Amino acid sequence: MFRPSLPATPSATAIVTRKPGRHAGTARRPSLPTAAIALACGLLALGQAAAQTRGAATQGQQASVTRSYDLPAGPLDLLLARFITEARVPLAAAPALVAGRHSPGLRGAYGVQAGLDALLAGTGLIATRNAEGAYVLQRAPDPGGVATLAPVTVQADSLAVTEGTGSYAMAGPVTTATRLPLTLRETPQSVSVMTRQRIEDEGIERIETLLDRTPGVSVQNIGISRFGIQSRGYAIENYQLDGIVTATDVVSQNIPQSQSDLAIYDRVEVIRGATGLLTGAGDPSGTVNLVRKKPTHAFQGHASASGSSFGSGRAELDAGGPVNASGTLRGRFVAAHEQGDTHIDHYKQEKSVLYGVLEADVAPRTLLTAGLDYQRHDPRGVAGTGLPLFYDTGEQTRYSASDNAAARWASNKIEVYNAFLNLDHRFANDWNLRIAGNRLDGKRNYAAAAASWGFPDKETGEGVRLYGGIGSARQRQTGLDAQLQGPFTLLGRRHEAVFGFNWAEFENFHEPMSGAGIEGRAVNLHTWDNDTARANVSGTKLMDYDGWNKQHGIYSALRLKPRDDLAVIVGARVSNYRYRLSQIYANPALASRNRITAMRENGIVTPYAGIVYDIDETHAIYASYTSIFMPQSYRDRNGNGLDPREGDNYEIGLKSEFLEGRLNSAIALYQIRQDNLAEADPGQTVPDTQNEVAYRAIKGAKTSGLDIELSGELAPGWQAALSYNYSISKNAGGATINTVFPRHMAKLWTTYRLPGAWQRLTVGGGVSYQSRIHFSSTSATLPGVALNGQQAAYVVTNLMARYDFSPQLAATLNVNNVFDRQYLQGLDTTFYTGIYAPTRNAMLTLRYQF
Repeated sequence: MFRPSLPATPSATAIVTRKPGRHAGTARRPSLPTAAIALACGLLALGQAAAQTRGAATQGQQASVTRSYDLPAGPLDLLLARFITEARVPLAAAPALVAGRHSPGLRGAYGVQAGLDALLAGTGLIATRNAEGAYVLQRAPDPGGVATLAPVTVQADSLAVTEGTGSYAMAGPVTTATRLPLTLRETPQSVSVMTRQRIEDEGIERIETLLDRTPGVSVQNIGISRFGIQSRGYAIENYQLDGIVTATDVVSQNIPQSQSDLAIYDRVEVIRGATGLLTGAGDPSGTVNLVRKKPTHAFQGHASASGSSFGSGRAELDAGGPVNASGTLRGRFVAAHEQGDTHIDHYKQEKSVLYGVLEADVAPRTLLTAGLDYQRHDPRGVAGTGLPLFYDTGEQTRYSASDNAAARWASNKIEVYNAFLNLDHRFANDWNLRIAGNRLDGKRNYAAAAASWGFPDKETGEGVRLYGGIGSARQRQTGLDAQLQGPFTLLGRRHEAVFGFNWAEFENFHEPMSGAGIEGRAVNLHTWDNDTARANVSGTKLMDYDGWNKQHGIYSALRLKPRDDLAVIVGARVSNYRYRLSQIYANPALASRNRITAMRENGIVTPYAGIVYDIDETHAIYASYTSIFMPQSYRDRNGNGLDPREGDNYEIGLKSEFLEGRLNSAIALYQIRQDNLAEADPGQTVPDTQNEVAYRAIKGAKTSGLDIELSGELAPGWQAALSYNYSISKNAGGATINTVFPRHMAKLWTTYRLPGAWQRLTVGGGVSYQSRIHFSSTSATLPGVALNGQQAAYVVTNLMARYDFSPQLAATLNVNNVFDRQYLQGLDTTFYTGIYAPTRNAMLTLRYQF
């Protein structure tokens, strides 16, 4: 957004005082931030005499005026200097109070008091107005007081918001790793945060696109909008919604998380490495946490409209602010709708999103938050699989990126309701109680036909049949997390602790129907025009394919500070886990194919340990350890379930914060050791299933890697995010495994706001590199034929430009895949099919901020 220049002759009055100390008579050179605010306040003081003649009445008028601000997160003294200049109000402040403090920034329309409250959020300071109409900065009163407790709660909550900061760096705390409120530098694990500003700059609307641009994450597409994500060589199966554990099911394609529209989220946090302390199932790949937008303290919002060169359009409305006069009840509403064509022939998408949330200060120390989101997707020409990856000779196929395996009428309608309720209470001793619950209900109805089954003859196009049928699926997820967190004193030093309990239940019911004449229907790929007869519904159910799991556990973590420059984090979790997967055919004649897989694990202990040492005020080194315990649903060639994965996760690294936290960097080395790792059993399927791939367990798997990341402000107006990731996995014999995960990935995105007369223009772009991925396998339908699939290394380039017509109106142009590279979005080792990435495309967005 265009930031107007500061007025050359400010008319406000500022008074800066300084308490005398032991060395009050000794001249001391002020720090740069302190000098900046002193200079700004000095300039403002030039107009003091004139301002005083206008009296308190004029100051009162200025205090009541609502203005639009666009102040990114940064040093508190600099932001206060800008704020009082733009607000034209006096502020008395001791430099010692503001020196070294960081502000979350300010964006939107605010009155003076509300603006100061937001700027001071989390700093331990407040601004009050005296009888003369001037504002005075002072320390917040002791929490034992009653009158000012509600604003304290609001300020603490606003720390973890990236919206409006204009930054690619996460300045506030994250709790996804340990539930302790730690900054990225204080967290002894690799954490990447895709902030709201980066989401908007890159024009990202879908979760799979965002994850594809996240450091260290690889997206593996099985079909259209059916994808898996991997990190450090393994699938990420842990999704969280505001820290609440959820589950996924790729087999049934009933995956609400993959359908998430980013309009409702403030940011997406990705922790690489095991997170079993909080999730119970400690997967070494990582965890994705989707953090919702929250209500704002002053009314603000935006409306936007965008159009794509593919022929799709999108509209979005987002508004929030106080609901009552006192501001103790706040709300937010988000709506978005998108529909139109895509880069794939005959694939048309349509989706709608509604989101509402209310936040209430129900007591001076208590905050209640309740919300609901609804997401609906109703595409046509959609397929859960791609086109065949191999000819019958074993040679890899190649198609146009626009070719579609699906019939034109194929549909996959998904509706998801997600309700949540959070209660936050702050005790007088700075301890915090948080109880959060989430309920997700999803349903899916589909009619499928896809030319994906088999291996075509290269010359004739024969040899392919349809996967297809009709059916429905339902999903219910319930999650609860209760935690108590706060400081304590031991041996004269201040430490932190968290104690918690969480519980999650996942139910997935998949009911394929008997669709006569679809499954197995022969097609010719050379003449396939995506037109085939619809299903002749028999009205009978083919089977019940149901999954259920429940886990609950207690956890605790301590952050001990034996020295100012040293933090030791220790924790543990005790978990109980139950799992059941049933496949029951409706026809009694098929009873021999029925399968029930069940597992129960109790008292599983997951330890966690980390240490962080501050080398200086900028750099910190760390090391961490956690164990791995991951129940898995894979079955072997005999139909038996595999034992849980078990192992250890080690990580060491260096983290740095530059420019008052506006720029973050991290370097990490890690090693993962596992037993019972699932690996596809070449050419084998699970007995009496619809081509379900069989797996086998391997022991002694080891993964080693390197993560490098830099994100934030390189210079005024210049934001950047740069990452490089290396990962290699080997079995006990030293052979490389998990080769469909790239060994090397490098990702860069940057934007720069031009200075001077061109300051309305922001330009940017990015480059993504992925090294070669490959696999070798066999199929029972092609005896003696080796299947060797690969995607060569590639580089993709994206560009953007934004022009601010005014502080409210802006236009953004995003051009993706500028050089029109054609590449597969992953290698499907389950169905041996492939999906190509979108071709070159452009999107123009008009956005009005109010």
